[in-house]
Amino acid sequence: MQADIYQDEIPGASHWSMVIPAGQLLSITDIQGGANVSMLFYNPRNLLERYNAPDTLKCQHTFKLTQGHCLYSDMGRIFCSIVRDDTHWIDSVGGVANKQKVQDKWGNRNYQRDRNVWLQNGFDSLLVEVAKYGLGKRDLAANINLFSKVQSDDDGDLSFIPEHSKAGDTVSLRFEMDTLVVLTTCPHPMNPNVEYPHLPVQFTVSEAPAISADDQCLNSSEENGRGFENNRRYLCQHTQHNHSSSTKIGA
Repeated sequence: MQADIYQDEIPGASHWSMVIPAGQLLSITDIQGGANVSMLFYNPRNLLERYNAPDTLKCQHTFKLTQGHCLYSDMGRIFCSIVRDDTHWIDSVGGVANKQKVQDKWGNRNYQRDRNVWLQNGFDSLLVEVAKYGLGKRDLAANINLFSKVQSDDDGDLSFIPEHSKAGDTVSLRFEMDTLVVLTTCPHPMNPNVEYPHLPVQFTVSEAPAISADDQCLNSSEENGRGFENNRRYLCQHTQHNHSSSTKIGA
């Protein structure tokens, strides 16, 4: 068993980011139940490459995301694979709330007056975090929401499923390429709670086991096989480039 590399807790209504190398595992656990984690992904080598929700859903013929699925970039590469999902449904279409939506639903509190019980919204929370990397509003693509479920009826109407995630539920992402992960723990925009939910999560970064030939994510669709091949070619190019550069420096 691999030892954990890093572990911490993220309070509700907060934001966080980290570059996670290929071959590592990010596991996020809902501590109390009912949490929401809105996530975006970028290539730290080229921040113009980022998570692409339409391609992710289209190539795997799915509306929901869960264990066995992969999260794609807009270059046809796989940022990460979902290797564990205790909730069996990760929201792919709900997005995040903005300031006005949170104010209309839960009232107006600001950090200057209310400190840690203020009512942050997911859009501004993500915007603050991506700004650390020189990104802005136009770089906020469609996100995923861990621990949340939004389903569609026969007429295409969307509904939020309360109490979808239970205390202790975990989602684990295995990273197939170096990835900048940006997230917020603000509530889902469709959450019907009367009170604003400040719900924390715990995360752990560890070494991922090697991918086997019968890996569920690799084999769950033909497109995933092609996505892993795109990653292999991309990683080979960068390995060769780094080797060439180091040779020149030492010459």
